Amino acid sequence: MVGALSLVISIFLSATALASGDVGRGKAVYENHCQYCHGKDGAGDGPAAMYLNPPPRDFTLGIYKWKTTPFDEITPSDDDFARMIKGWPSHNEVPGWDGLNDTSMPGWSDVLGDDDIKDVVAYLKNLSGLEAPEKPPVDMRVKVKPSKESVERGRKIFADVCSECHGDEGRGDGRKKLKDDWGARTWPRDLTKPWTFRAGSAPVDIYARVTVGIPGTQMPSFADPQSKKALSDEARWDVANYAASLDAPYKKPGEGAVIKAVKVEGALPDAPGAEWNKAAFESFYLAPQIIGGERLFTPTLNSVSVKALFNDTEIAFLVEWDDPTESVPGDESAMGLSVKEVFMDKAAVEFPASPWQAGERPYFGMGSDARPVDIWLWQNDGAVRSIRARGTASVEDGPDKASAKGAYEKGAWRVVFKGALKREWKDGASEGIFVPVAFGLWDGSNGDKGAKHTMTGWNYLVLNGGGGVSPYIWAAGAAVAVFILEMLWLRGARRKDR
Repeated sequence: MVGALSLVISIFLSATALASGDVGRGKAVYENHCQYCHGKDGAGDGPAAMYLNPPPRDFTLGIYKWKTTPFDEITPSDDDFARMIKGWPSHNEVPGWDGLNDTSMPGWSDVLGDDDIKDVVAYLKNLSGLEAPEKPPVDMRVKVKPSKESVERGRKIFADVCSECHGDEGRGDGRKKLKDDWGARTWPRDLTKPWTFRAGSAPVDIYARVTVGIPGTQMPSFADPQSKKALSDEARWDVANYAASLDAPYKKPGEGAVIKAVKVEGALPDAPGAEWNKAAFESFYLAPQIIGGERLFTPTLNSVSVKALFNDTEIAFLVEWDDPTESVPGDESAMGLSVKEVFMDKAAVEFPASPWQAGERPYFGMGSDARPVDIWLWQNDGAVRSIRARGTASVEDGPDKASAKGAYEKGAWRVVFKGALKREWKDGASEGIFVPVAFGLWDGSNGDKGAKHTMTGWNYLVLNGGGGVSPYIWAAGAAVAVFILEMLWLRGARRKDR
């Protein structure tokens, strides 16, 4: 009888262990795919760690940011672990990316099966001695649905308890210098860009963050009754609904976007204003410059939005981007928010310097001797320079005169560039010619200077959209194809590295 009972217990325990994952098999999965970033022993110190922003998680501490268990429950649920590894479903996901948005953590669902994920979760828990959670996930059944009334209530609460960190407009430009528990500089989330949210951007996802907090950071739980800023359940839903309403869809880069310059009569505007309403923004992803010279591995800027107007002789660009700081070298408030030496914020617009043929564009990183580029460079002390570049080692004053004026307001830079309309652009306008154009940005409070900056590849500008529908389809299709190939290469490189 005792033997039979022991057998039943043994079978039960074996089944439970299998359901919760096998530590030994999980270790093998981890060593094959995870240690290059998270380190051999899970301490977040892998060989790639120094190049990643935010840094990889230190699993030995057992502190996880993206969980749905209560603020006073340290262990995430198994579903939380699975979502962190597979990728968190979001209605604002980035095309071609299913990991934790705006981080280097990819989604692994196309490589790891459910059993692999269970096993690696068991191994991760083992690294820090985490037990099964004692408390279930918070109840996230919607109690306050989005409405004008809820959003307005949430706006008032946000101004009282959230704007100090997230900024008056929610752009992450708060007035506090924040570091996480590991000493890394952190920036509050830019709520106008929900496609950058790590763990979902629907009101229910935001409610989870407001209720649980983000462990290891300065984002507290507003459900903690011991907090002076504790909020009722209904108030947390109102804040979540308001935060979700801050979404600015035009900031999310589209696939195959083309800047459609609009023709106007008379002088072009040299500052933001009503005249710019005639044109539409197109937005583009920014990537850190890691190709040559002094490289940038920890960028703070992720996208740029652009409009264009032109007349018979000139063209103007309105370039807008979110930046958590106005970088002024020597300014005490700017230095107080930075962990590095403060340099100037800058922006650049780049074009081919001479006529080009399809497939023969200059190298977008400063051109080459055979195919130079022209660059208009603005910096936030008001200086503007026109540059002719034949590679990074050959830079001289450009032949065109350019002007630019910038203004910083509540976490956003808006810079208007004006310069001569190149003859080859104008002559081809009736045919809908697509002009290559690229952009570069520098966040001086992040230590960006010289070659250390963020940039786009070549995009396209078209005057008047003159060629009708078919050229747009061609350009969009080409851009989509290039994007897909780049993402496939990147994912393949990451898999190979791991």
